[in-house]
This record gives sequence, structure tokens and C-alpha cells, in this order.
Amino acid sequence: MKLAVTAPERLVVRTTEVADPGDLVSRLPHPTALAWVRHGQGIVGWGEAARLALPGGEDRFAVADRWLRDLFANADINDTVQVPGSGPVAFGSFGFDPKSPDSVLIVPRWIVGRRDGKAWLTTIGDEPDPLALVRPPAEPTQLSWSDGTLSALAWEQAVAAAVGRIRDKRLGKVVLARDLTAQAGEPIDARVLLRRLADRFPGCYTFSCAGLVGATPELLIRRTGERVDSLVLAGTTARGIDPADDAERGARLFASAKDREEHSYAAEMVHDALAPLCAELSVPDQPELLTLPNVMHLASPVHGRLGRERSVLDVVAALHPTPAVCGTPTDIALDLIRELEVMDRGRYAGPVGWVDARGDGEWGIALRCAELDGTRARLFAGCGIVADSDPAAELAEAQTKFRAMQYALEG
Repeated sequence: MKLAVTAPERLVVRTTEVADPGDLVSRLPHPTALAWVRHGQGIVGWGEAARLALPGGEDRFAVADRWLRDLFANADINDTVQVPGSGPVAFGSFGFDPKSPDSVLIVPRWIVGRRDGKAWLTTIGDEPDPLALVRPPAEPTQLSWSDGTLSALAWEQAVAAAVGRIRDKRLGKVVLARDLTAQAGEPIDARVLLRRLADRFPGCYTFSCAGLVGATPELLIRRTGERVDSLVLAGTTARGIDPADDAERGARLFASAKDREEHSYAAEMVHDALAPLCAELSVPDQPELLTLPNVMHLASPVHGRLGRERSVLDVVAALHPTPAVCGTPTDIALDLIRELEVMDRGRYAGPVGWVDARGDGEWGIALRCAELDGTRARLFAGCGIVADSDPAAELAEAQTKFRAMQYALEG
């Protein structure tokens, strides 16, 4: 595996406690933003002290973990805060497919964080005035929309083909995604999207890394010392038009055999992946209902205690890809995704998050997101397909999932 590395021989890292910085997103001085924020807590960063670009491969998580361990072990670190996310941190996002060349880790030159009543500033190097506003945020203008790789009709046909394979007993579930393209008149500023997403979806993990921006409801894994936590989401319905409609939709989702089957695949896989790593593991027998501003999901919170010292990236490697974003059996589902989607997902539905020098970190699944490239944004949405799936209903679900990022772009 040939790596593209940009890094000094030795990082000089200083972390100090600071007064409450207020809104974290507003601290980002220019559009090249790194962020992981939920309910106002988290970390934001900018600048690049080090970067690793990985060309893909089944061992990309292990390669990334080794590189970071070496980088941080050789660093001169003075961290007086000592909480998860203080000290040097790498933001990262990985390609969904092992064949994807898009995985990247970035160690920012400046980080502002807030967690459990503490706030801190981390600097790498000695450049002054890290909070100077270089460029004010600018809203997207002159937006136009177009289909991505497949038209709506072609995507429905792909769903129908997937249902046929499932009914032929070739696999139990597959997750099919589609993309949309937005074109703006000027380069799109990630900070505007982060601001709108954080305000509208405070319970989601609002993220930005190397042009991938979104707000995911799905926590793949959080490691804090020995403790690990995950939130399995599979099974979705749109919100209702009023409280009575909401309640009816939620009850229907909870009772849906199709959605319960889809959810059970994902929950069982997370249990099976974490069990060998954990001395203790708790997975609920029944899902609960997670209500977000635009959709409702079946959700299963998972908690465990690691059996021995492992970085959060070790656990990410064991979990990805889950049936919530791929299907089951994994290998067959992945091959069918490659055949029917007719596109490279890039980092959509791959792990996104951060890891610090202690191996702590939080990683989500890159959902409800867009890949920014200058004036262009590529949006993604996916749906879990099982034997009872209806192509028109799945297309409607995908359209509902697009709305979060459409709102972020249009306001």
C-alpha cells in the first residue's frame, strides 16, 4: 500500500484550558473546516499539521492506526486538560468500499473543543492568532439540481432487481444508495452547511472532514478508555404532519415486519463484531424509536467494556461495514452494491470521526451528507432493501433522507 503522507518529523503540541468559546462552528476561520459537534459539544479544527491519504485496501484501518500511533508517540505533547479530544487529534473519513482510494486522516494545526464543562485550545506549532476570521461564511447561491448516476426510474429498477436476488435467497438484505448533484454559482462554504445542520439537527453528529459534510444520526462507535458505545439504526419512516400522524407512523414503523427484519440484521452484526473485543456487552432485545426533526428510526443502543487495550480505530475496523449501510451477507451485498448502484460511493456510508493520542474517539457512519468540490455538491441517500421492499416506497424514503442536506444548501 503506497501512502501519501504530509507530516513534520516531530509535532509540538500544546493544549490549555480556555474560557467557554461559545458556539464551536462560529470559531472556524475559513471554509476548510474540520468538525464533530453534537448538542454544542465536540471539537472543531482547521489548518493541517499532518495528513495521511490511503489508497484503499482491507487493512486501511490498521495502516491508519499504526501511522497515528507512530506520529503521536514521537510528538512533544503538553496537555493540561486530559479529556477525550484534548491533545493532538486526527479527523478522518474512510471510503465505504475497501477498493475506494478516498480515505484520509487530517491532524489540524488548531483545535477548539468543549466537553463536560471544560473547554480547551490545542495548537501544533507556533503560528499566532488561530481564531482570526480569515473569511466570513457565504451562503450558496444560484443553486441548480440534477440527477446523479441513476435517474429515479433507473434506481427503482435497481431496487426491483435487488428484491429479486433476495427472494431467490442469494442474500438477506442489501442497502442501495443514490446520489444527487447540486451546482452553485460560487464555491460552497462548509461552515454554512455546518451551521444549518447543527441548528436543525442538534441530536445528530454534525461533521466535516476533507470536503465531506453532513449530520449523521448513527454513532458507529465511541471509545472512552475501556468503555465503548454504539447506536444501531435501521428501519425508517418520515415524520408526520401533526402529533397524531407522528404517533401513528411511529407505531406502524415499530410493528413493521419488514423494518424489524432490516433492523435485526444490523443489531445482530454489531453484537457479533463487538463480542470478541469486549469483556462485557449489552445489546437490547427490542429496538426503541428514535425521533429526529425529519424522520424516525428503529434504534438499538449498545454498550460494552473492552477486554484489552484497543484504539477506537481497531473497533471501527471490526464493525465496518455494518448491515445498516451494506447488507448481509456482507461480501455478497457489497458485490451487489457495486453491480446495481453503478457508482463509487466514495466516503458516503463509510466511517467518519476523530481519534486522539490516547486511542479515544467517536466515529459515526457518514450519512445525510454531501461531498463538496468547489461549486459542486454531491448528495447521497440509501435504503435497506429486503424481500418485502417496494421500489416506489424506497425511492420516497431516499427522497426524505436527501432533505437534510438539501435544507443545508438551500436554507
